[in-house]
Amino acid sequence: MNMFTDNVKRRPRGRPAGPTLQSAETRERLYAVALRLVAERGYAATTLRDIAAEAGVSVGLLYRYFPNKQAVLLALYDDLSADFAGKAADLPKGRWRDRFVFALRASLGTLAPHRVALKGLTPILVADPADGVFAPGTAFSRRRVQQVFVQAVTSASDAPKAALAAALGRLLYLVHLGVLLWWLLDRSHEQRATGALVSLMAGILPSAALALRLPSLGTFVVGLDGLVREALTGDAPER
Repeated sequence: MNMFTDNVKRRPRGRPAGPTLQSAETRERLYAVALRLVAERGYAATTLRDIAAEAGVSVGLLYRYFPNKQAVLLALYDDLSADFAGKAADLPKGRWRDRFVFALRASLGTLAPHRVALKGLTPILVADPADGVFAPGTAFSRRRVQQVFVQAVTSASDAPKAALAAALGRLLYLVHLGVLLWWLLDRSHEQRATGALVSLMAGILPSAALALRLPSLGTFVVGLDGLVREALTGDAPER
């Protein structure tokens, strides 16, 4: 549930050395088949043999591009985080709260075409220590997305002091993950309830911005950020 030279540059993924146009097309076809099967059957019930059979290729050929299911997941994280970073590259100038809402809506827009597949991956994304959002292997994509939210605060016209601004940006990234989980579980027509939730949040953020002027709340935000980082990613700053 993020979340950029690091911020816009994709790292290489599983594929044969010296990719040709044909190999790139093959990889994309296998990738699309894998995501469709995960959406239909769930991550746990989908095997590489299933993917190869559905795509009409040998398991050996599939292994050249995706040696395991985790490689498919990492490719998905990489693609979606890079697409989001591109869409959010031109954050509007102004207050951090408006920039956060812009980034949040950009994230929802990026993920919308993949909602069915992501629903099939929800248990993995949330709870799997090896393949979930906070797994070590997904750190690159997570930090790419997280940096957008940090930038939304630190470069805002009303940005707090540096330490508080960075902490607030990281916590807003977590809020964004919570909204994404709500969106995946949202059964309302065309996820109307998610749109309403984002509007409610936008309405309360001005009060949050005022409250951040209180020194005690700023101390709380920085402390909470440190605890969250230690608990979820193990990268809390040294004390």
